[in-house]
Amino acid sequence: MEEKDIYSELSSIRNLMERSTKFISLSGLSGVMAGIYALIGAYLGCQIIKSSDIWDTGEVMSFHLGQEKILQLFLIATLVLVLSLTTGVWLTIRQANKKGESSWNPVSRRLLFNMAIPLFTGGLFILILIFRGDFALIAPSSLLFYGLALVAGSSYTFSDVKWLGFCEIFLGLFSALLPGYEIIFWALGFGVLHILYGAIMHFKYNQ
Repeated sequence: MEEKDIYSELSSIRNLMERSTKFISLSGLSGVMAGIYALIGAYLGCQIIKSSDIWDTGEVMSFHLGQEKILQLFLIATLVLVLSLTTGVWLTIRQANKKGESSWNPVSRRLLFNMAIPLFTGGLFILILIFRGDFALIAPSSLLFYGLALVAGSSYTFSDVKWLGFCEIFLGLFSALLPGYEIIFWALGFGVLHILYGAIMHFKYNQ
């Protein structure tokens, strides 16, 4: 057997082993689209905040919003989440179909289960924050729990997901340390980082 045939066989074996242990049909374009949705949502959120006449302290986002404004921000965040999930699921299924793979298999189920625990916990914690009126901690909490979910699920997909998770956690901690700039950190984490990650995934893995 020629040397190049040996390398070809080894590569095929490695690919088969990777497919059996990791979900590799994640779409990089879904990350780009999620980032775009988040930046649009952050822009709309800033417009709502600006219309609330809060610029009297000289500190960005140091304010008390009424229930109507809070509801508007919550609806924007929910819309961003729904659009991101819908786009991500559709593009991932399409990517899996292109590779002749199933998007719902034991590996993808393990991936979702490991991510669901911190995401579900974070969602409940954010609802508690809303109920208590601790709105300044919502953005840091969403970044932190999302980052933890990415790290938890990274063992079942590309290792790049882990580094995205670490970056989200880092931004979440900084957001908690610098109150008043939550929407900026939120836009960086869910917007800019997602676009960069998605672009890297798309060109690196042709996803």
